[in-house]
Amino acid sequence: MIYLTQLIYIQEGQEEIFDEFESIAIPIIRNYNGELVLRIRPDKEALIEGTIELPYEIHLVLFQTQEDYENFTDDEERKRFLHLKEESIRETILIHGEVV
Repeated sequence: MIYLTQLIYIQEGQEEIFDEFESIAIPIIRNYNGELVLRIRPDKEALIEGTIELPYEIHLVLFQTQEDYENFTDDEERKRFLHLKEESIRETILIHGEVV
């Protein structure tokens, strides 16, 4: 199993476009043995300490295998809507992990 953590930074004023992309992409995860385990919009008041900008959202996604994740990223329906992601997201930090 692999875990992917995404720190997502949004272009200012593009929240609705981001939400539109997520409404398409998130359900597709299940088609590839994946699960959105957490989707968090952190609040500045919840931050105890940090040296980077607080992201708009944090996602923790689980896939059974690396191949499942790669198949998700290659999904044709998801690819048709990547322009929404590109329009709304300024930067994403992707952290690969596994249970130890």
